[in-house]
Amino acid sequence: MTRPLLNSRLAEFGTTIFAEMSALAARTGSINLGQGFPDTDGPEEIREAAVRALRDGLGNQYPPGPGVPELRSAIADHQRERYGLAYDPDAEVLVTAGATEAIAAALLALVEPGDEVIALEPYYDSYAACIAMAGGTRVPVTLRPHEGAYVLDLDELRAAVTDRTRLILLNTPHNPTGTVLTRAELTAVAELAVERDLLVVTDEVYEHLVFDGAEHLPIASLPGMRERTVTIGSAGKTFSFTGWKVGWITASPELTSAVRSAKQFLTYVSSGPFQYAIAEALRLPAAYFDALRADLGAKRDLLSEGLAQAGFDVYRPAGTYFVTTDIRPLGATDGFAFCRSLPERAGVVAIPNAVFYDHREAGAPFVRFAFCKRTEVLEEAVSRLKGLSA
Repeated sequence: MTRPLLNSRLAEFGTTIFAEMSALAARTGSINLGQGFPDTDGPEEIREAAVRALRDGLGNQYPPGPGVPELRSAIADHQRERYGLAYDPDAEVLVTAGATEAIAAALLALVEPGDEVIALEPYYDSYAACIAMAGGTRVPVTLRPHEGAYVLDLDELRAAVTDRTRLILLNTPHNPTGTVLTRAELTAVAELAVERDLLVVTDEVYEHLVFDGAEHLPIASLPGMRERTVTIGSAGKTFSFTGWKVGWITASPELTSAVRSAKQFLTYVSSGPFQYAIAEALRLPAAYFDALRADLGAKRDLLSEGLAQAGFDVYRPAGTYFVTTDIRPLGATDGFAFCRSLPERAGVVAIPNAVFYDHREAGAPFVRFAFCKRTEVLEEAVSRLKGLSA
């Protein structure tokens, strides 16, 4: 056959870097600090809630297309109690197969071929693929390192908007840099969206993982934004059950209906019994979320300090459970080559940030490590990495 089998829109996307590096970790017996999944399960009472749902016959057959009412109500209550955002659980909440499906459904629903989508780079890899599947054109705006953190250049963002721009795709807290966009930055983004009549899709799956007094502010709460924003949330990062794949969107009835129109032809429904369990999880007391934040904050500090001692320049994150590092102090400039050799050199796996960039040269010397692991695993990884600076 002369015609390629793969749809040309996906031709630039091969096997994900996460699959490659996880396979490398398994083959070499290395500590996997690449892919962002916890190595322990979440709260026992939530796991038992899933077991109870299975035994009680809840969700064993197709759940309702928008999600089970108990979960949609819990999501609406969470948004109201945390952020003062009132959503109708019947018309403005949609449960998805994780945040990944929420992103895909939102972009497939809202983007026409030729529309431009602004994304902050480095960006989670599915953003680029979903924009491509929708026929859109991605326009990256680069977060750049400055004084130990990554910052958004608002002038660059404004300059990226054209008459073809359809929406801005945000991610805060931001993977992989750990940046938490400030109120001032989000206000400027909101004002731009209102001025240019843009939609905003915002990935907020790390909303509960913020440190050092950083504030997570949903952009939907700012003036003029509720009716033009699709907010994406997920249970995986907050409750450490990433395999359950329970995500959701909250948006106006019109936006929710549009996203549901695409979502129904993706998974249709998913995660039936787990939806009931996550409904209970979202109603856990504040002490749970505080303890999660404190635990991950301590692990962030442990890994960040260990990486600095190993010779990396470290960008200590304000949110998420990832640390971005600069490998140039170790005499390296190519993150791909560095990560592919790291298992043999130190028995640790990381992810090259360049895979999250259109402008590969901007991300070339940066490498991401995950700290959502047991303390003893992080301590062993730190011990192994010390040899790099020897």
